Amino acid sequence: MRKRLLCALCAIAILATACGGIAFAGALTRTEPIEGIVAGMSLRDKLAQMMFFSPRVWKEDPGSDAPGESVRALNDVLRDYIADHRFGGIVLFRENFGDAEQVLRLVSDMQSANKEAGGLPMFIAVDQEGGSVSRLSFGTSGTGNMPIAATGDPENARIMSRIHGEELALLNINTDFAPVVDVNDNPANPVIGVRSFSDDADVVAEYCCAYMEGLHEAGIIATVKHFPGHGNTDTDSHTGLPLVNRSHDELKENELIPFKAAIDRGADMVMTAHIQFPMVEEQRYTSIATGEEINIPATMSETILTDVLRNELGFEGVIVSDALDMKAVWDHFERDDILPLTINAGVNMLLLPCVYDVDMMKVIDEMLSHGVELAEAGVIDKAKIDDSVRRILALKEKYGLLARTDFSVSDEAVAAAEEGCGSAAHRQAAWDIACKGLTLLKDENGAFPMDVKPGEKTLVLFTAASRAGAGELAQTLLSGMNALPEGARIESMVIEKETAEACVAAAKEADHVLLVSRAWSSDCLDPATDDGFPVGVVNQVIDDLHASGKKAIVISCQLPYDAACYPSADAILLTYGSGAMSSVPSESGENSAWVPDLPAAICAAFGAVQPQGELPVDLPKLDENFHLTDEMLYYRQVGEMAHDLAA
Repeated sequence: MRKRLLCALCAIAILATACGGIAFAGALTRTEPIEGIVAGMSLRDKLAQMMFFSPRVWKEDPGSDAPGESVRALNDVLRDYIADHRFGGIVLFRENFGDAEQVLRLVSDMQSANKEAGGLPMFIAVDQEGGSVSRLSFGTSGTGNMPIAATGDPENARIMSRIHGEELALLNINTDFAPVVDVNDNPANPVIGVRSFSDDADVVAEYCCAYMEGLHEAGIIATVKHFPGHGNTDTDSHTGLPLVNRSHDELKENELIPFKAAIDRGADMVMTAHIQFPMVEEQRYTSIATGEEINIPATMSETILTDVLRNELGFEGVIVSDALDMKAVWDHFERDDILPLTINAGVNMLLLPCVYDVDMMKVIDEMLSHGVELAEAGVIDKAKIDDSVRRILALKEKYGLLARTDFSVSDEAVAAAEEGCGSAAHRQAAWDIACKGLTLLKDENGAFPMDVKPGEKTLVLFTAASRAGAGELAQTLLSGMNALPEGARIESMVIEKETAEACVAAAKEADHVLLVSRAWSSDCLDPATDDGFPVGVVNQVIDDLHASGKKAIVISCQLPYDAACYPSADAILLTYGSGAMSSVPSESGENSAWVPDLPAAICAAFGAVQPQGELPVDLPKLDENFHLTDEMLYYRQVGEMAHDLAA
């Protein structure tokens, strides 16, 4: 078996060389060498080719409560497991990233272990969306989708994604689970938010296509997600099973627009959503968690994946599931039912649960072995398995993966990766885009920017400790730009229940105060909740500043919907994203994956950066209970004529 696979692989390598390489453009094709590979594969090998393996962390003792060690090099157990299974792909997470050389050697070890056992070259995938969802612990995180849309120029999406693609390619990572093409038309969405470009489907379509094409230009497989749309949910599919009550026609008028645009522009991979759409898919299932009848999610819906995605939208590429260990699937479905439901629905590749010990390996083995049995018994359609493998191999051939035979790491490759990941040019481009996306939503009484005099102190109050390092970084950046008056200084504090009084007192003593608000969910808007507690403190500080004749500037550094929480603020600046930065990165961020949006905003408050962004989403008013309403406070500007402030 392995000899036949290797012979077929060699035939493809010879063919690719003779033809001068594989072109990226054009539709996927089913070539004779691919048919030869499929014919020589066992049923088990075919199913394994349809699976993404994820060794995120590892625990030597399966019974231990310890979190496990990050997998940054293969141990013997993991190496043997990869060799024995010959998976179609590997997914890397933040835990797998240390530095450029380490990642290159990890990827090389994975590919080599698989190749030496007769496996085909694997997709090496990562969720490198940019902004807050960036898996690389180094390099250029850049900005996320919503701040890119706020620039008003889709070319910035292409520039940012090409940077991501170039850095992934230097690390021999060939697949990016990006861009997010969900339309965030539900402000209370707990999982998409600023990962979306906009709440307008046409805007999302324009920017997602540019983003996808930037990855393609760098030779990276892009993945548009989460089909048929995760933007209108009020539940996170990582933690629950969302339900969207929209009809097929309603989806066509909104959620499906960017997916159709991406497909028409050459999308190669589409990721599914674990969401119920009862008005589209009526098939029911008895939840093992609750015993109640639920609708099967899109990931398991033949109506949604085959009838709509394949037949109606004309998608010919690879359909990949979202992670199967997300609670939307793992909590509600019998393990033995997951493969037949997904594969028969039309899923071509499955994101397996993360394997963190030998016990979890046994769970994967049981799923794989049972899948073979179900296929032999006709429960899983063998024709769909063969069709999936053909699509997978056609995509690998299109991007030249099947022709790859040498996975060794040279000193030159290490040097190129170390120099290229987080290069000065990439960091500068990311900084420029972040600055262009900054949106000055409100400016009254000449509050913005601050008029800081020599020797004065500016206090930056953060509502999230994880962002407090941005204050120190901003001071370093401002000093480098000669934009900080002599003797002027920046001090940072974090608003927490035990520090609230001290923060209020310090604000009264400071010459200037910047209030950095971070809302990551609708709970953060309500001062009566633990997450929203800082909102009340921020408003108290605003009142105190006004009482002493000072002005208050609020920087919203995540979901922009918290702008409605601060009606008395003199100025509100939106960043639409920020990265965790509890301490300042070394060398002002050099070769560190800090997200530039919040440092850029703080610099803007000192007048060193000019905000140029336009609002890419509608911002609703809050009711007296701090709940989002259907009435608008500010209207979207990107993609249409700007509206005046709503009455």
